[in-house]
Amino acid sequence: MSKAPSATLLFKQFKELTDPKKAIPSFHITLDNDDIYQWNIGVMVLSDDSPYHGGYFKAKMTFPKDYPYSPPKFRFTPAIYHPNVYQDGLLCISILHRSGDESSGEADEETWSPVQSVESVLISIVSLLSSPNINSPANVDAAVDWRKDRERYDRIVREQVEESKKSIPEGFVMPSEASAYVAPKAVEAADVVDDDFWMESEESEGDFDDDEDEELHSD
Repeated sequence: MSKAPSATLLFKQFKELTDPKKAIPSFHITLDNDDIYQWNIGVMVLSDDSPYHGGYFKAKMTFPKDYPYSPPKFRFTPAIYHPNVYQDGLLCISILHRSGDESSGEADEETWSPVQSVESVLISIVSLLSSPNINSPANVDAAVDWRKDRERYDRIVREQVEESKKSIPEGFVMPSEASAYVAPKAVEAADVVDDDFWMESEESEGDFDDDEDEELHSD
């Protein structure tokens, strides 16, 4: 039996996003217990002008078995102070919402569709951190502070930035805005992803539920 198409697609996107030559500098991505449907993500804002600059914010990205027909969920662990982050850490962003909900007021072109990718979601998340949507906030207090008391807002965020630095993985070098898009140096052999890992993962059937072998349905 072949592996679920969703897993195959996620393996491809994960490999691209962790390739030193293609990786988005604002994110450090690993798998949670080698589960391709559970990604651990370290979020970093590179702009010096952002109060989130310098932080390493841990998050979890969870993918449904029918990805990409259904969107993933993105949760900060722990939650960060931001107008579009619920108190449980769940991120509220249009690109991760299903289209067709007229009550949301979100245009279909702003919501999830199967043509979206993990990369497009991550880029949208970085943008949202610096430019929140305060029209329909998930955290009302943060939205009020953003509008009326930016000094308090920035102070709370900077406190979280300092706390988040405790989560920086050992040996990990935090990127800077100046160096982020400079061509990477030659990759050491130890840093190269072992292609056998991907082959073994694709051949393994024990890591996935029985229903993962079902073909993805289209809308």
